[in-house]
Order: sequence, then structure tokens, then C-alpha cells
Amino acid sequence: MNTLISMENFTSNRSGGGPFQYLWNDLERSRTDYPSPVADITDVVAAECNQILTAVFNVYISVYKLLGLCFTHYTTVPLPQSYSPEYVESCWYPWWEKQGFFRPEKHVREGKHRPDRIFSLCIPPPNVTGTLHLGHALTVAIEDALARWRRMQGYKVLWVPGCDHAGIATQSVVERRLLREQDKRRQDYSREEFLQEVWRWKQEKGDEIYHQLKKLGASLDWSRACFTMDPGFSKAVTEAFVRMCDSGLIYRSESLVNWSCALESAISDIEVDSKQLPGRTLLSVPGYEQKVEFGTMITFAYPIEGHEGEVAVSTTRPETMLGDVAIAVHPDDTRYQALHGKQCRHPFTNRLLPIITDPVVDMGLGTGAVKLTPAHDHTDFLLSQRHSLPRLTVIGGDGTMTSHCGHWLQVPLVANSNSHSTFCPVPHSRSGDVIEPLLKKQWFVRCEKMAQKAIQAVDEGELEIIPHFYTKTWKNWLSNISDWCISRQLWWGHQIPAYRVTLPESGNTQEEQWVWGRSEAEARERAAAKFGVSPTALILTQDPDVLDTWFSSGLFPFAMLGWPEQTEDLKQFYPNTMLETGNDLIFFWVARMVMLGTELTGQLPFKQVLFHSLVRDKHGRKMSKSLGNVIDPLDVISGVSLERLQEKVMEGNLDPREKAVAMEAQRKDFPNGIPECGTDALRFALCSYKAQGEDISLSVSQVLSCRHFCNKMWQTVRFTLGFTNQKILPTVSCGQIDKWICSCLYSTVEQCERGFESYELHTVTSALHSFWLHSLCDVYLVSLVHMQVFQSPSSIVDASSRVAAAVLYHCVSTSLRLLSPLMPFLTEELWQRLQPYSPRPSTASSSVCMQSYPTTSELDEADFPLVQEVVRVARSLRAQYHLTKEKPDSECHDCVCLTCSGIFFSLLLCLPEKCAH
Repeated sequence: MNTLISMENFTSNRSGGGPFQYLWNDLERSRTDYPSPVADITDVVAAECNQILTAVFNVYISVYKLLGLCFTHYTTVPLPQSYSPEYVESCWYPWWEKQGFFRPEKHVREGKHRPDRIFSLCIPPPNVTGTLHLGHALTVAIEDALARWRRMQGYKVLWVPGCDHAGIATQSVVERRLLREQDKRRQDYSREEFLQEVWRWKQEKGDEIYHQLKKLGASLDWSRACFTMDPGFSKAVTEAFVRMCDSGLIYRSESLVNWSCALESAISDIEVDSKQLPGRTLLSVPGYEQKVEFGTMITFAYPIEGHEGEVAVSTTRPETMLGDVAIAVHPDDTRYQALHGKQCRHPFTNRLLPIITDPVVDMGLGTGAVKLTPAHDHTDFLLSQRHSLPRLTVIGGDGTMTSHCGHWLQVPLVANSNSHSTFCPVPHSRSGDVIEPLLKKQWFVRCEKMAQKAIQAVDEGELEIIPHFYTKTWKNWLSNISDWCISRQLWWGHQIPAYRVTLPESGNTQEEQWVWGRSEAEARERAAAKFGVSPTALILTQDPDVLDTWFSSGLFPFAMLGWPEQTEDLKQFYPNTMLETGNDLIFFWVARMVMLGTELTGQLPFKQVLFHSLVRDKHGRKMSKSLGNVIDPLDVISGVSLERLQEKVMEGNLDPREKAVAMEAQRKDFPNGIPECGTDALRFALCSYKAQGEDISLSVSQVLSCRHFCNKMWQTVRFTLGFTNQKILPTVSCGQIDKWICSCLYSTVEQCERGFESYELHTVTSALHSFWLHSLCDVYLVSLVHMQVFQSPSSIVDASSRVAAAVLYHCVSTSLRLLSPLMPFLTEELWQRLQPYSPRPSTASSSVCMQSYPTTSELDEADFPLVQEVVRVARSLRAQYHLTKEKPDSECHDCVCLTCSGIFFSLLLCLPEKCAH
């Protein structure tokens, strides 16, 4: 820990009263009791008690901040010699919350809001499967910077926090936890008992996530926080389902779905991953002790009915052959033209399989003849629809062959097998299972018309997608969209508000009759009216399935505001101004929000979509727990040892092999752990990347570099406080070096304006970093030290020092306002330290986050005489050094230096932009 308090600090303040008086008195009393013969007992006490004093000091500061008294006493405490993230970030967030700075009502009360300026957005609700990672931190850094920037511009800002119940993911992780800790499976519990376990998990992880968000400085309105399983949100989900059923957009049908045998549940099409297998490959599959072979092409033959010949077929799925109903060949394949319209006999079931022709068959794949199994293959299913073929299910929901298949594996059918490069559906993100296409009765959403409206919204400019190159991806996916299976065979989630109806004295138990309603009572009334019977004569059984998580998440922009009720929040803040999220959610979440929002509210849920890139590790790899490269933002903020990193791996749900791989990776990447970097450094580092381009490869060393920048800011303000020892008086009688630094500041403000407006935060961080380090510190502060104005009794130098103090204060305070959206904790700390020297009196509740964001128009008005003088000098120097438009940039001098009373003055404004940079 850095030394935050020295005995020098205490001795210099003990006569001033306040906390130092009491602490110093205690130290003085300890002199007589300290058993040491050393001469300077004060130094010994300082060495031995520094950590204790630091802790006491931090507690004192914490209490003062929390009580809102920091402006009268806290800002008079000397600024510690070195920057400490823990010291700076420990207490500001509770004070911000207590003052209500993050609530839109605060700006209305203080008259900072204009009615036509509203900025609203929701945080992409993190899943309660675990804690946040650096990808979430990037989302928070970008969104919070935008929210704070708009707030400082006078907008009425609403940024709503929340968490997603994440049905499949959360149920899976809780099942693994129960198996590891209690050696019990889900089936060992009743549904109610298991859900109690999940709610306990949610409470634990939800609290951790909210704690992380606060540590990241997210200026969220916590009074409006919502969870997708909250009663109000559940009401919105039920309302959406009922309305869409009533309009015919939701229907129930038997169709081929992606089935996870491990979960025994359907999953959506876009949750299925496919990868290229080079040939024979062994993959781990849940439920199997040994790895299972994939990527093998099996060839066998069907005898032709009434002929001596046979038709050989090749397949990577021989286990489905008992479900074969036909053989397909390409109509132009000369090898099979004589067999068009013929039949083959199935050797085990004795069924006759027609030989059909279809141009979809690839003549060059295998033998060119394809067996059709419509109940277990998506392509075959479409062919069966075109050719009116039957569908036979031979694989059950648990992944085993159905009972009527018999002993088919004992028959010597296989003629040949070869290693074959193929696309194979491989473990999806939740269960790691190989997906099985199965025929199941499920609930579906008709998407075609809604998708067309989503495309039209972009075409007509009602919805802007940033970066614009995602527009093509948006249109291509929505143009080829299929109906969306929204039912899941899980216990955790929104139980589908549909009820199966059993009619009195009904003899047909196979035919399903369904009704839906906002409650069972409403559903009963609907059923009674539909079938013309008494409500009490009906038996209703609610569907045990739950809705797809993305269905409820798709309602988030308006459900979080109270929909379906017409609340004041819904009237004010819907549609949201924008949505900011990772580019991996364009189909999972964004497209579905647009479709559902437009359908249910008649309006687009937001006007802009801003996508950012994914965060990868320093090697460019996707972050994965099994690779050991997933980093908790709090570990970067507070620092963590290698031992603790490895303890976290051992506490997780990885299998022993994955744990070994992850721990070895940690030993290579973080041999000394992760140093303490602080929230502001992490946020600044994340925003420094071009988030709208390629994926971000983040290394901790880059964050550590930003921590050094924070220390540079700290030391600059310490210098400023020493240089500015009295109230600043506005002045326009500036020297040339003062005019130059103001012109640099003006350029920086201009760059920040452009960067924020275009959502290119990396240009904002670059401009601010360059100004503070290279212009303010490397040139202007050096010139002030060189002048030594505060050491000379000269009245001329004294006047110059007062001017320099005013300019320095102006540059530092303006820069802190510019940096505030990006580095909220450090800028707040330093801003408060500067306030006693401000030419403008501040209120007791003054915060940098409530100040106006600097604009070029603001500087134009305040410094117009200064700007005029800078322009005059610039033109003079252009003429003196012959820097004309006709002169090529390559011939320009690297800089222009003037000697002004012994001060080196670089007037970069005079040079073309290319040279100036």
C-alpha cells in the first residue's frame, strides 16, 4: 500500500484542529509509553503506525463523504503525495447515490434540464449465472461515459439497471453446483424445491453483479432496477404472450427443433454452433464417460425392389437409418436416371422407400444418393414437406434409440466407412451437448412479417445501426428468418400462460386443445366460451414448459418502464434513445427487441443501435473459463494474487481437466498476479480502443499504463494546488505561453465534442491523454517551473504568476470536466480539491458530474479576446516562417519555438494539422 499519510502531513496540520488534531494528540501521548531508546520517536511512530493511521484517516474521510460534509472539511485535508485508487474510489459512489445525481428527477429539481432533451437507455441485463467479466466492463464503460456526458449536457438521463434470469444457463449452473456440493440431481427435488435453490443462487449472484456495477462507477438509477422474473416484469411477459396468441403470431405445432438431450429441452436455432471437423474426431458428450466419434462417413446399401441391383448411400448419421423414409438423387445424375420412380426395400423394417429426385442433392457428396430421415434432419424435413413424405422418430428425447427400433445394431449392414470432413453441430454454449434434431410439439412465433418491419425501419432511417456495416448483416439475417421456437422444457423461467383443456366426457385424448390467459381464471372463461361448456366442467392443466429467455429479454426496453401499464416513465422515456451492446447480440437480442417492441407498442424500442466489439485476451483468444483467461473486473481494479486466481478456478464448476488447463494458463499470463489498477484506469483503457472495429485484445499492462496516467493527473493537481494558493481572479492579460495552452485546450474540447457525438470514445481518450501529458505537463507546467514565479519578489513576475495560476486552474478544471464521464472517481476527487480556489462559488452538493460539459461555444464566449490574440500571433508567425498553403507539409518545420523571457514556447497552432500532430 502506498503511504497516504506521513508525519509531515500531521505536523503541518495539527495546529489547525479537525481530525488531525485528535490523531496527533494520540500520537503525542504515545511518546511517553513507547519503549524505544531512539532519538526521534516521531519517525518510529510514523514507520510503525502508518498503516493504522491510513485506515483511520480513510474511515474519517468515508464518514465525511457519506454525511455530505466533504466540502467544508475534507477538501482542506492535504492531498496525499501519491495516487491510490483505493483511497480515491472508496466513498464517492455512496455520496453520489445519496445526492440522487443518477436520477432524472434531480436535474428537473435543479433546473438543469430542458424538456426536449431526454436520454434513456437500458443496460444489457447481465445473466445471473455468475459475476461480470471484462466484456461487461466494456459495456459499462461505454454506456456510463455516454450517460454522464449527456447528463452534463443538461439532458434528463435515465439509465436503468437490471439482471436477466437466463433460463438454460442458470438452471445448468445450479444443477452443477448441487451435484458438486450435495451430490444431488435436479430430479431429486420437486420443482418448487429446485426453484428455491435457484432463487438462492440468483440472490447471491445478483448482489455480486450490482456490487460490481457500482465498483465500476456505473451511474445507474437503482430505484428503477428490475429483474426479468420480478412480478411486474412477469406480468409484461404474460401480457405479451397472450396478445400475440390472440393475434395469431404465436401458435403451437409439431415441428423439427434443436434438442439438447442433456437438458431434455429445445433450444433456438441461433444457439446452435457448428464447426468444421477435419475427419474422425472424438468429442466429449454429456452423459457419456468415453468420447464419441464424429466425422466418419458410413456407406451402406439398400436393395432395389424388383431388381438385382442396390443403391449405396453415404451418411455421417447411420444411427438414424431406421427412420429413413425415402432415397433422393439429383435429377441430372446419370448414374441413377434409370431408377427414377423405383423403390428400395428397407432390410429391417421391410418398408418400401421411394427413390425421388430433387435438385438440392449434392451429386459430388458420397455416392450421390441420400437417405432421407425427416424426423432427424432439417434438410430432410424440408424435403419431406415438398414431397409429402412421412416422418418416423427413432431417437428419444434422452438421446437413446426408441424401443421399437429392436436390435438393428447387431445386423452386419455397414459396407464401408471413411474419415470425412464435415460440419457437425457441436456443444452449444449452455450444456456442451451435441444437438439432436427432433420432432416435438412446441410454441412458435411467426417472424416473417415482423422481420420485414424491422428491415423497413432501417431502410427508411427510423432505426440507425452503428457501425453502418452491420446493416447488411441485419438485412440478410432477417430476410431469411424462420419461425422462432419459444418453449423450453425447463423449470427455471416464465411458465407459459397456456392451458391444455380436457373436456367432459371427451373420448379423444390424443388431440390437444389449448387456451391462454393472463390468469387461470381468465383462461377458464376463454375455454368455456370456446367449447360452449360450463367453466366448472373443464379441467385445465398449465403447460409445464417455460418461455425462451430471449422472449422476456426482448421486452426489456419497455417492460422495465412499467409496460403494459401506461406509467409516467413509459410516457417519458419510451422509445429509448439508444441501445448499446456487444455485436454478438445482434440476432439473439437486438433483432427480437425490435420485432417485439414494434408489434406490442407500435413503436421502435429505440432510435439507434450502437454495437461494440468483443473483448479478447492479449493473445486474441475468446475469453473462456476453461482457458483460464476470464478476468473479473474487480481483480483488475483492486489487484489479486496468482494464488487467489487459482483458488477461484478451484471453486468453479469446471471439470478436473479444464481446471488444470485454466490454472496453467494463469501461471503463464499472471505469474505475479494482477496489480491494482483502479476503476478509472480500467474504464479509460477500455474506452481507448476503437470499439466499433475489430475485436479488442486487452492486456493488463495497458490498464496499468492508464493507472500511470492517473498518477500524472494526481501530481498535476498537487502542483496546481501549490501554485494556486489563493482565489483565482479572471484575467485576459495572458502571455504567449498562456495563450498557446488555451488554444490547445480549445482544440481538445473540439475533439471531445466530435468524439462523443460520433460515439468514437477512443478519439476522446486520445485527445485528453495527449493534451494532459504532452501539452499541459511536458510544456506548460515545465515553463511554470522554469519561471519560478512564486520564488521572486518582483511585481512583474508576481503578476505573471497570477495570470499563470488563472490559466492553469482553467486548463485543469476544464480538463477534469472533460474527463469526468470517463474517469468519474478521480475527477471527482480532484475537482473537489480545486473548489476552494474556484472563481465561482459552489453549492454544498456541487459535483463535477453535475457541471456542464465543456463546449467550444462556451470557450468562445469566455475567452474571445484570448482567441483573437492567438489568431493574430498565429498569422504573424505563419508569415514570418513562410508557412503558406502552397508549401508542402513535408517541408514544414517540426515545430516553431520562440524564446519568451527564457521560456520555450511551442506554438503548434501555427502549423498544418499533420505537422502539429
